[in-house]
Amino acid sequence: MAEKGVPAGTGAGREFMEKTKYRYLSRSDQERGLPQPPLELPPNPAARIIDLPEPASLQIPPLDLRTAIENRRSVRAYVRAPLTLAELAFLLWCTQGVQRVAGTYATFRTVPSAGARHAIETYLLVNDVEGLPAGLYRYLALSHRVQEVDLDPALLVRIMEASLGQQFVLHAGVVFLWVAVPYRMTWRYSERGYRELHKDAGHICQNLYLAAEAVGCGVCAIAAYDDDAMAALLGIDGVEQFVIYLATAGKVRERDEA
Repeated sequence: MAEKGVPAGTGAGREFMEKTKYRYLSRSDQERGLPQPPLELPPNPAARIIDLPEPASLQIPPLDLRTAIENRRSVRAYVRAPLTLAELAFLLWCTQGVQRVAGTYATFRTVPSAGARHAIETYLLVNDVEGLPAGLYRYLALSHRVQEVDLDPALLVRIMEASLGQQFVLHAGVVFLWVAVPYRMTWRYSERGYRELHKDAGHICQNLYLAAEAVGCGVCAIAAYDDDAMAALLGIDGVEQFVIYLATAGKVRERDEA
């Protein structure tokens, strides 16, 4: 039965699902023999890069997986306490950590991705992390480092405004902003790759929720944001690269269930 006011078979969402069925797909660029895009966006040679504690060196309290899953909640209230650089490194490793690189062909990470394409880049709006000035950074997953993008102190408020005014953004220790690079996925899967981007974002965010339990943090995923405003704040074009998902993380004060 069609939803009230929405005729069956119409609407952009339904058209997207229909037109990305296999029977409509053209040959992918991989099938046509074109070279694949790079495994990671190149770092800016003019911007500062900060080393993170190596994953093997991180001393994180053990946490039972079942406990982490059963405790998972969306948390929108945080205490005024910073994350340590080691805690941030742990969250980044759990959400995009590169465990193995297969030449220039693929990376194998701590999260699944369709065809090991890993077509999502992680940006960070740092608000309260020890050792990092507040501002916007990008995670360089291949080398497990972060690079400064923009240290404008007004960014925090602007990101909150672009998140449709959700005030809890202002109180998070860090905001994860995941940016899709669609050609890295569509090179193999043609237009169906856009479906896979959204699945990959879900895998990443769920890992963040579970990993945060081990370091005394809460997380809240954000799907409500102004796409164009967010792209402008990150300095991306919103087409060849676009924001696909956000999440706040901060030290826990109380939980509210979502």
